[in-house]
Amino acid sequence: MPASSKRNAKKAANQPGTVSVAPTYQDILYEVKDQVAWVTINRPRVLNAFREQTLDEMIAALKSTREDPSIVCAVVTGAGDKSFSAGGDFFAMKRLNFTNAYMWNDRMLGLAMTIRGLPIPVIAMVNGWCVGGGHELALWCDLVIASENAVLGQTGAKVGACPTVGATQYLPRLVGERLAREMIFCARRFAAKEAVEVGLINKCVPQKDLLRETLKWCETMKGHSALTLRMTKKSLNFESDNLYSSWQHGMELLAHVWGSEEAKEGMNAFLAGRAPNFQKFRLRAKKELEQYVDGCERDLNAPPDMRRKQ
Repeated sequence: MPASSKRNAKKAANQPGTVSVAPTYQDILYEVKDQVAWVTINRPRVLNAFREQTLDEMIAALKSTREDPSIVCAVVTGAGDKSFSAGGDFFAMKRLNFTNAYMWNDRMLGLAMTIRGLPIPVIAMVNGWCVGGGHELALWCDLVIASENAVLGQTGAKVGACPTVGATQYLPRLVGERLAREMIFCARRFAAKEAVEVGLINKCVPQKDLLRETLKWCETMKGHSALTLRMTKKSLNFESDNLYSSWQHGMELLAHVWGSEEAKEGMNAFLAGRAPNFQKFRLRAKKELEQYVDGCERDLNAPPDMRRKQ
């Protein structure tokens, strides 16, 4: 690009109310328009489920907002009107095991810390499905506005995954301990209107009004002090920042789940459109425990020459 063109592009990007030139991504769409950064997961074919590349691109896009202090806030959303995000792409997660788990877990934690660490508010604009890891993505954001067709909740128990990347930490603080446990243990989901009532999200609007209402929030914050927004976000995060050790603990627990037989059964069942058979693992565990107890009673826990004669 000629030097004059570079100067003109830079000048245009610095003018409020313009659309800035952004890098081209594979899994997301990104633009800065009228001082708002828009990050859109662009995988509607899989209900905006994310994979490793998606997480990397979201981290890069959101971090780039630090390079433009005129940006007032960021909005995270999903392409289309059927899904904000259905969580992790099972074709990606089926490849995980205890050895490579950190490569997925670190990305999830990295995106969460990027969102929480930005000096600007981050809004989740939710259409349709917002479940599993997609729901945790919304939990990381500062504000959540959803359309009436939105469904929010945790599905990990149904598919053999642990929501320890924010759900176990934040849900008790948002909706209370009892309801949080119900959401996680029973995979309870909420329609957007009910989600507002229990404190899970900030606002529910008709689908046709979702973008307009989100833009109202953005416009409101444009009239507020950037320094105040930055300082108050940091202060609001103080208590939950102390949960960082819980995040690390959760990552290690999740590492043990990835690649397990139960995780594979849950994901394979989902992809095949059938109910998972988790009962076989309980029955196998029962049989193994019975064999262990029987072995103790028969002195099998002693050296052969010290066992009592049967």
